Amino acid sequence: MTEHPIATDLIERENAAYEAALERDYEALGEKLARRDIAIDAVRDRVAAFSVAVPSWGVGTGGTRFARFPGPGEPRDIFDKIEDCAVIQQLTRATPTISLHIPWDKAEPARLKEAASRFGLRFDAMNSNTFQDHPGQAHSYKYGSLSHTDAATRAQAVEHNLECIEIGKAVGSKALTVWIGDGSNFPGQSDFARAFERYLSSMKEVYAALPDDWRLFTEHKMYEPAFYSTVVQDWGTNYMIARELGPKAFCLVDLGHHAPNVNIEMIVSRLIQFGKLGGFHFNDSKYGDDDLDAGSIDPYRLFLVFNELVEAEKRGAPGFDPAHMLDQSHNVTDPIESLMVSAIEVTRAFAQALLVDRKALAAFQEENDALMASETLKAAFRTDVGPILAMARLKSGGAVDPVAAYRASGYRAKAAAERPAIIGTGGGIV
Repeated sequence: MTEHPIATDLIERENAAYEAALERDYEALGEKLARRDIAIDAVRDRVAAFSVAVPSWGVGTGGTRFARFPGPGEPRDIFDKIEDCAVIQQLTRATPTISLHIPWDKAEPARLKEAASRFGLRFDAMNSNTFQDHPGQAHSYKYGSLSHTDAATRAQAVEHNLECIEIGKAVGSKALTVWIGDGSNFPGQSDFARAFERYLSSMKEVYAALPDDWRLFTEHKMYEPAFYSTVVQDWGTNYMIARELGPKAFCLVDLGHHAPNVNIEMIVSRLIQFGKLGGFHFNDSKYGDDDLDAGSIDPYRLFLVFNELVEAEKRGAPGFDPAHMLDQSHNVTDPIESLMVSAIEVTRAFAQALLVDRKALAAFQEENDALMASETLKAAFRTDVGPILAMARLKSGGAVDPVAAYRASGYRAKAAAERPAIIGTGGGIV
């Protein structure tokens, strides 16, 4: 029997306060959509079936290069993190999977599975960590990991990824995500070609260890911690890696890992077109890799990304099966609240993309009618799909207003009473 971290009767009482108004709003929206030949219940059911994974590290307070300010009730270990993730799923009904980061979340696999299954949760992609040094490791990653000039350091990084695969197999994961911070801070510090050759050689060893039913996601990032050059710096390099490694290798798109003003939705289209889109790390940014809450800065861009995803699904793009995950750093908000809101915003963008009149859009594109093509997209984006999202949560046993229900539950205060306070430390993510 699935356990619930928040009492179900509290959620029912909270929902009761909104239910009558929601029914009216849902009915009114249904009438409006019907005039556009859209069945609201069909959209609601698609929304209810959509999900996005929660990163285990996201439920803790993040940090900057300069400082970290922990909040009350910080998770002490992966088992506290799992309970916090269960709160997000219970209230939003959109986050049934957790993405683990090793060695941060390293524990006995049987205990991990038992802890997740208590709350009806599963595990998403495994994430390796060779961008930090960890206690007991023989070789430092200060000057790189999978692309390091030292063969022993590269072998250590490969072995860590192989360990992540083994842990993932034990807990039921089906994918490995690899992001490295390898690169250089000064011109001449690194030979670009040799570093990339070493990286590819190391990744081929990792790829060879993948089970037949697994996928490998490689993640690109322009900068940080390497500010002059990064070994896997953009989507073009990432695409070359996926092509070089083989059919189980795909590109992962983090929305904050691109140059300012880059057309991310077009990158998504290109990767879909050539069969190498693996999935997403959803967040938002104003200046760079800010890891802000999804949809908090540019919700239209998020919608445009989902417009490409829905279009690819509708046309039956070969091998199209993107993985969805949040990847954010919460410095001034309650991480549980931010992750709930982000899950809702990602789902909102998906719902809006389902409303696009694709027949009309295609016709305007063929006629080179730029204005009406743009207005067709905006008509879907401007539609308030809030009643659809709330009704999908209500029908699935979630909360009509997840943040209000969470605050009414007193979960954060309860966690703070049970978990010792953490003193602020230096910069860095959890």
